[in-house]
Amino acid sequence: MNKFWNFVKNEEGKRQLFFSGVIAEESWYDDDITPNIFKEELFSDTGDIEIWLNSPGGDCIAASRIYAMLMDYKGDITIKIDGIAASAASVIAMAGTSVQMAPTALMMIHNPFTVAIGDSEEMKKTIDMLSEVKESIINAYEIKTGLNRNDISRLMDAETWMNSNKAIEMGFADLVMEDGKRKNIASNFVFSRRGVSNSLLQKMKVRNADRTNIETLKKRLNLLRR
Repeated sequence: MNKFWNFVKNEEGKRQLFFSGVIAEESWYDDDITPNIFKEELFSDTGDIEIWLNSPGGDCIAASRIYAMLMDYKGDITIKIDGIAASAASVIAMAGTSVQMAPTALMMIHNPFTVAIGDSEEMKKTIDMLSEVKESIINAYEIKTGLNRNDISRLMDAETWMNSNKAIEMGFADLVMEDGKRKNIASNFVFSRRGVSNSLLQKMKVRNADRTNIETLKKRLNLLRR
């Protein structure tokens, strides 16, 4: 089975979960294959989990079950969106204790869709079904963002794309992922500036001290002349 997730442990022994690609490329409806295996792997260990998420979306039922399992997990869950969390993947992101996005990452929410065939009655049933699916998705967004349901519905109608700043502003994310390298460079730069300033001050003190010594020598020479 080709899984769209992968559990690993980093050098510090911290659990990491990587979601990459379309959600439920294999069937998520067969409980003996996809959902149960994911659940077993998720609950096979304890402790906080760091989830790296990069997915264009996929099956909304699969996303719903993953969301529910993550919400039921006892440890803290940090979601890190390094590429895109679109459609069903954005629902998974809502399960994070903390949702972080790379400065270049994107999140997209929209209405659920499906393919239907049949007469007008079947079409009406499909419309009703999609309306209920939409309401279930809004539940997850509402819990995370605190936004009004009507506002969330309009955002979904419009197929809303959000960069990291917009997602944070609207409550879909919490933080922009820190750039450790840039932070270190900035710290070194501040340290260097302080070092230069201290060096200049020290030189000025030495020069002032030299001037004081010269004045003292002049006074002594004048005394000798007398």
